[in-house]
Amino acid sequence: MSESATRPRVSIIIVTWNALPLLQQCLPSVVATNYPNLEIILADNASSDGTVNWVREHFPSVKIVQHPENWKFCRGNNEAIAHASGEYVMLLNNDVEVPPGWMDPLVETLEDDAGVAAVQPKLLQHQDRDRFEYAGGAGGHLDLLGYPFTRGRIFFELEKDAGQYDDAQDVFWATGAALLLRRSALDEVGLLDERFVMHMEEIDLCWRLQRSGWRVRAEPASEVYHIGGASLPQHDPQKAYHNFRNSLLTFYKNLPPRWWRVLFPLRVALDAAALARAAFGGHPGEAHAIARAYRDAHRMRRHYRAQRPGPNEPTVLPSYRGRVVFDHFVRGRQRFSELSTWLFR
Repeated sequence: MSESATRPRVSIIIVTWNALPLLQQCLPSVVATNYPNLEIILADNASSDGTVNWVREHFPSVKIVQHPENWKFCRGNNEAIAHASGEYVMLLNNDVEVPPGWMDPLVETLEDDAGVAAVQPKLLQHQDRDRFEYAGGAGGHLDLLGYPFTRGRIFFELEKDAGQYDDAQDVFWATGAALLLRRSALDEVGLLDERFVMHMEEIDLCWRLQRSGWRVRAEPASEVYHIGGASLPQHDPQKAYHNFRNSLLTFYKNLPPRWWRVLFPLRVALDAAALARAAFGGHPGEAHAIARAYRDAHRMRRHYRAQRPGPNEPTVLPSYRGRVVFDHFVRGRQRFSELSTWLFR
């Protein structure tokens, strides 16, 4: 029996839109992955830069799913998953370069523990591979007010990787930039929330998985190199809009209502401070984006009332019981290892 017949099938899905230079740089490494039972699917969001023809010419083994328009990240992935044949599905950004053996530790994590639904590798910067990358570090956590951070990154403070987070462990969320998912778990809880469009969708998915009894892991024995993330403009209004809106929706959807009533006013106070800081700090577009995010999140809540945790559902709270905004901006905590470990569940 061939090795490919004995290993579970993995479908890698790469969503792209008019990013041919990134694909030319990163796709060859993905195709060179030495995992024996692999399917690579390029989900093209109606690119006009010759992406499809280039991939067909240079990598005919890659399966191409052509979307009729730019469906962005969430719908672009969801529609492509329908074409995937693997029992495990890897969501991979088009700007991620991988070493040949990156897949095996991730698959082994899911094979060794039937309770794990999602696992991520260590995410490092492409240009500085000794430093963690913004989008995922060595696994993500969420504080009690819904603010995300990672092992290796608190807000925009990115740590050097000195092996300090090389232990595999459960995390609250795993990065959507390189996320291996158990297909049966997705069938149970659903796919990415397409109303989010982009940003925070993986945090929502990981929270929903945990509400259904699944676990999420980080496996730093696998590492990948991400070009994007930290290079995005810090005060970009569109980024701020999606981050704030989707974070609020994730908080509303998944936090038990009794906890929501207690914690939401505290969240509003901190976001109001962020709005004021942007407005008086020379970033009016960002301030306006935060205000729009609150308006639209309030309007969208009606879509999620039936999905909120019920009184008989086990309570799943964010993994960090502290307030990372206070820890970072008031107490001066710059590194994940400086947070109070007793506040983690």
